[in-house]
Order: sequence, then structure tokens, then C-alpha cells
Amino acid sequence: MEPKPDIGFSHFSAVDMRVGTVERAESFPEALRPALKLWINFGPTIGVRKSSAQITDHYSPEQLIGRQVVAVINFPPKQIGPLMSECLILGAVGEQGDVVLLSTDFEMPNGSPIA
Repeated sequence: MEPKPDIGFSHFSAVDMRVGTVERAESFPEALRPALKLWINFGPTIGVRKSSAQITDHYSPEQLIGRQVVAVINFPPKQIGPLMSECLILGAVGEQGDVVLLSTDFEMPNGSPIA
């Protein structure tokens, strides 16, 4: 994949990326492509947000409970089938389109910002 065009730091700093802990995860059979529904706790200020993630190549719902992930929390909500997605979980995309979740090396407080 080719690099995307350069952006200014102000564009990057406008993206609110936070650490959160997956509290609930289940399959999402209504999705057009295989996906999971996740409920992620971003701490008392932000709360729990829902998301859909196409991560079934490497993860099952059971593997995700208690796992910390990184997500963008300031995109507008997006309707995905019957689920209103409230954040975008970040991951690295492999050559075959499989996604590996981004996470921290050490446990962090829910809601910790990414710099």
C-alpha cells in the first residue's frame, strides 16, 4: 500500500485516540463481512462505547474480554446494520486484509489519550 499524502500536525492532533478495555464482545452475524460487536470502557469521563470490528481472522469474542485496545472516539456515530458504532478500533492491516489490533505494552487507565 502506498503512503497517504502528508497532513499537518493540526489534522493529526484533532483525532482523539484513547485506550479502552473490552467489557463485552459477541459475534455480529448481521454484518456484511465477518465482524464482532464490542463494548469498550473508556473510563468514567467517556464511558462505554460500542463498535463493530472486522477482526475475526485472529480473534474470538472470548479472547477479547478484558483486553485493552486503541480506538478513535471523536468520529461521528455510524450505523452498521442494527448496531450504531460509536468509535473506531485501530489495527494493522496485513497483506491478506486481516487485522491485528493495536494495544499498549503495559496496562493503562481507561481513557488514556494516545500521543
